[in-house]
Amino acid sequence: MTIEQLTYTPTPFEQDVLNLVDEQALIDLTRTLVDAGGENPGGNESKTARALQAAGHARGMHACVDMVVPHRPNMEIELPSGGVVGNGPGLLFLGHSDVVPAGPGWTRSPFESVVENGRIYGRGTSDMKGGLAAVLTAMDALKRAQVPLSGPVRLACTVDEEGLGLGIRHLTKRGLRREFAGCIVAEPTDLKTVVACRGDAFLELEITGVPAHSGRPADGRSAIVAASRLIALVQDDHDRQSLHQDPLLGSATWNVGRIDGGRATSMVAPECKLWVDRRLMPGENPDVILAELLSAADLAGITGDGITLEGTVTMSMPGFRTPVEHPLVSAVHSAVQDAGGPEGIGGWSAACDGGFIAQGLGVPTVVMGPGGLNDQAHQVDESVGVGELALAARAYVLAALRLLSP
Repeated sequence: MTIEQLTYTPTPFEQDVLNLVDEQALIDLTRTLVDAGGENPGGNESKTARALQAAGHARGMHACVDMVVPHRPNMEIELPSGGVVGNGPGLLFLGHSDVVPAGPGWTRSPFESVVENGRIYGRGTSDMKGGLAAVLTAMDALKRAQVPLSGPVRLACTVDEEGLGLGIRHLTKRGLRREFAGCIVAEPTDLKTVVACRGDAFLELEITGVPAHSGRPADGRSAIVAASRLIALVQDDHDRQSLHQDPLLGSATWNVGRIDGGRATSMVAPECKLWVDRRLMPGENPDVILAELLSAADLAGITGDGITLEGTVTMSMPGFRTPVEHPLVSAVHSAVQDAGGPEGIGGWSAACDGGFIAQGLGVPTVVMGPGGLNDQAHQVDESVGVGELALAARAYVLAALRLLSP
């Protein structure tokens, strides 16, 4: 994927603002956020939210707590535009405060961060406490430079991104309460500009059969056998989807992640349950997908004659796609390169909260942040490079200057 080259050397004014990016403060804030923990499951993101709130207040910014459920607050930190020129659309940065469980195998304490050989180690350094710290450090540089922006810069940090998305759903339902020219999700992309993401949906499928003694299995109807046929149906659709490859996102996928069924070896299974992950292409509706699957099961003869099938969508995150030609893409892509980062525009096979902002609130969205999705996020001994954090903060500064020029 290519884009017209719009990169240029930062202007003297831009360079003056870049010089205000405080690398030591960036390191310290990243470590503070990592040490605050926030493992999910656990529902304990409040310590991270308090640390962000304190950091925002210390830098003279507005910090607002929005409680989603008890002890799980979303956090918003805003740098007002100020002045007569500051009534235009703003720039939204998006992140999350929770991290996946550390798990075994670490050679360092996952929640007592350390700096070694130019990298910060700890759970969440890459996904995505480092990204949050880089955004706030960039906002601090803009504030200290007293830049007359045409709109505000806001960091929205949500809870439960690694779970069911309670925080982003709450934010989407409440709304942003003003117009934004674009959203940059600070998830780890190795500083590449991601313009499209797949979505995700969790489906729970319950098959009910008829119990019988295993000595006369024909007297019953096995829910496990029906489940095996349903899995084959899902796999067939997975294979069909793989024939239609999107250049940025690949294809939609199915994965049966868990199965539970039966009561005893000597008994025909009267029930079986499947937990299925369905990765969504932008615009796909998980409720429609579930309805089509249930209909296909009926047509295939899996249901009936004592077998029933019910399904529920228990979680969904929409995908999104922003045109490469959009000014947001140009601004972010050029900002990364002019800050000294890599060239590259692409897609993401993972899902993120950005789909809710793009689809639910209509704000153009890209993903760009420090750290690696595939080699660091959710890994043992997770880490992020200090240099990469500083590059991200500088790129965020340039993107804000260029998108919010009066």
